[in-house]
Amino acid sequence: MSEVFGVIGAGTMGNGIAQVAARAGFDVVMRDVGQEFLARGMTSIDKSLQRNVDKERLSKDEKRAIMGRIKTTTDIGALSEAVIVVEAVNEDLRVKTEVFRSLDEVTKTDAILASNTSSISITKLGAITKRPDKVIGMHFMNPVPVMKLVEIIRGAATSEETYEKTRALAEKLGKTPLECQDSPGFISNRVLMPMINEAIFALYEGVATRESIDGIMKMGMNHPMGPLTLADFIGLDVCLAIMNVLHDGFGDSKYRPCPLLKRYVDAGWLGKKTGRGFYEY
Repeated sequence: MSEVFGVIGAGTMGNGIAQVAARAGFDVVMRDVGQEFLARGMTSIDKSLQRNVDKERLSKDEKRAIMGRIKTTTDIGALSEAVIVVEAVNEDLRVKTEVFRSLDEVTKTDAILASNTSSISITKLGAITKRPDKVIGMHFMNPVPVMKLVEIIRGAATSEETYEKTRALAEKLGKTPLECQDSPGFISNRVLMPMINEAIFALYEGVATRESIDGIMKMGMNHPMGPLTLADFIGLDVCLAIMNVLHDGFGDSKYRPCPLLKRYVDAGWLGKKTGRGFYEY
């Protein structure tokens, strides 16, 4: 029997992680609070794998086997046999705290508890468990099945053994693990989000149109998509949450979220997922 890989959350990131783990040969248990979220997550995995079948990168039998390795549940207790659980819930410290408390109780004492957080402190998450040495950050990039990077974040108490096991696991998933220490926004979002925020300020101040801002960064800096398009793709609520983590964590005004970003989030214009952000979808 293969090892059990647990995933908490069946949203975009969670179902992507579950897919990659099942494809690497793990028995996956994906947990969410409602059956409807799990059903939606499984539909996303099915569509993603089908695209690979259509492009002849995967056979129908391989697809069926991968789907068969993923079990869904609303019971957190179903993760009791997992060797690792990756949490991929909302970017909210309160929600993540509850998840880590529960996981600490139901999983084996030697199981690694990882968070897919894009900015929240791994040290804080570790401190609420009885195993801070086994808590680590595994920040996957969206879309998970396509993007090679996993940012591996060590908390203050994360052991060398936990880091090595997590690094090896990321490689088994076909990913490239790159390490950083626990600091607000880590590396990816510490560098990316202020750039996106600055692009929003340029729009807010009327320096250029959204099309010009994105076009200049795409054509001039060779970025695959412009910062405003990227913000819409990530979700403006997520961008705001990360800017707030940076601003609170460093106490530096250079991380102040642009008022226009706040206004769009207040309006419910969160980007692609709501049909409107800096662009209309």
